[in-house]
Amino acid sequence: MTRLSQTTLAALPEGVARPAYDRAALREGIVHLGLGAFHRAHQAVYTEDALAAGDPAWGIVGVSLRSPDTRDALAPQDDLFTLAVRSGEGTRLRVVGSILRCLVAPEDPEAVLAAMTAPDTRIVSLTVTEKGYCHRPATGELDETHPDIRHDLENPAAPRSAPGFLVEALARRRAAGVPPFTVLSCDNLPANGHTAARVVARFAHLRDPELGAFVEREVAFPSTMVDRIVPATTDADRAMVAEALGQDDAWPVMTEPFTQWVVEDRFPAGRPDWGSAGATFVADVEPFELMKLRLLNGSHSTLAYLGYLAGHETVADAMAAPGFAELLAGLMEREASPTLPSLPGFDLAAYRAELLDRFRNPALRHRTWQIAMDGSQKLPQRLLGTIRDNLAAGRPIDRAALGVAAWMVYATGRNEAGEPIDVRDPLADRFAQATSERPRDVDGLLDAYLGFAEVFGTDLPASEPFRAAVARGLSSLLSDGAARTVARFGPASSS
Repeated sequence: MTRLSQTTLAALPEGVARPAYDRAALREGIVHLGLGAFHRAHQAVYTEDALAAGDPAWGIVGVSLRSPDTRDALAPQDDLFTLAVRSGEGTRLRVVGSILRCLVAPEDPEAVLAAMTAPDTRIVSLTVTEKGYCHRPATGELDETHPDIRHDLENPAAPRSAPGFLVEALARRRAAGVPPFTVLSCDNLPANGHTAARVVARFAHLRDPELGAFVEREVAFPSTMVDRIVPATTDADRAMVAEALGQDDAWPVMTEPFTQWVVEDRFPAGRPDWGSAGATFVADVEPFELMKLRLLNGSHSTLAYLGYLAGHETVADAMAAPGFAELLAGLMEREASPTLPSLPGFDLAAYRAELLDRFRNPALRHRTWQIAMDGSQKLPQRLLGTIRDNLAAGRPIDRAALGVAAWMVYATGRNEAGEPIDVRDPLADRFAQATSERPRDVDGLLDAYLGFAEVFGTDLPASEPFRAAVARGLSSLLSDGAARTVARFGPASSS
């Protein structure tokens, strides 16, 4: 079968959308670090619409900081890819052309730095996941002992980490008299722009105090809130897209109809007209960001750990099982929502109901195992902040604590039948070692996990109400299993 490429666009079926602009006329204005499926289903699509509106200055150079897989898939097809928007009503296909080329940082860091220092590059955006910031999730500070950070301080011209690349590129632009680019974090971090600024500025200070002062004074780090569910692409997805296109696409992206992007409008060097594509520009992103982290992401993680332990492969499967919808509705309404700031004119109840409907989407096979990755980096933002605020106010925390307890069981690396779990987490080896002697013991697990200050800080381990709530969750999961534990939140439950 023919491979998707620039020369085969005209042969696509009539119902497949395709770039509505001259790709050859585009300039490279954005370098994006972290070329994963989420970026290609979200920021790349907003940029696609902005390019179609007539401004050719914002083509994207995608950078993988680790694996060549995405570059190897997209390069033979002129970096085009298919976006498949799936719902119960069917699938809509669109070929996206906003990414002009892909680079792989470990293969050629100098090529990445050259793209970042080019005068036409005015934005460097990031979707490197929480762990890509090389920070301590409990505090938001740079982890100065991180192996990549230590490497990059010793080898600034050949960095490995996102902070290392950002600071080296900014240093080169400063030396050449080229204005700095805007650093645009699109990751699920609280106040992600402030977190990125803190991490990058600290790294720059460690290299050179004057460079650190320059970063603090001259570089803009707007915050954002991003929202779209993007499951991993399967071979079945590739086959479906190939049949619909009549052409092979090595790496299409699956997603849902819903998409949202709230952006702090602070771009000294300019930006695309993302507003015409549906982005919302505001003076303060934090209320929206907190809402999404605590309602969507907190519920998603809770569902992922409990759903996986209960034997459910996908989010939709778990949502169809007894008690899951009721548990998440209660978590959002009774525990997460009371911690949120006021959003005048925003219908929070409608947003919560929409989230539950999105989780139920049967066409979007979002694996619980995929969402469960990197829990040590995600829990502080998604659940522990909610728990801290409710503890301070004397409000209940049982549902969020159950999500934490489910993560603790999951991260032991053994499911309820004693079979191994493929735990993907920066601290996975340390968790396995800490819990190996008492993997099914409530007190043993509590003591082991609460010893990880980089996850729980020092306040939560010292909180008796927190320990007691997590212990109740652990006790139920270890004695009754996840399915029976969650089923108690069903229609007959008043808890």
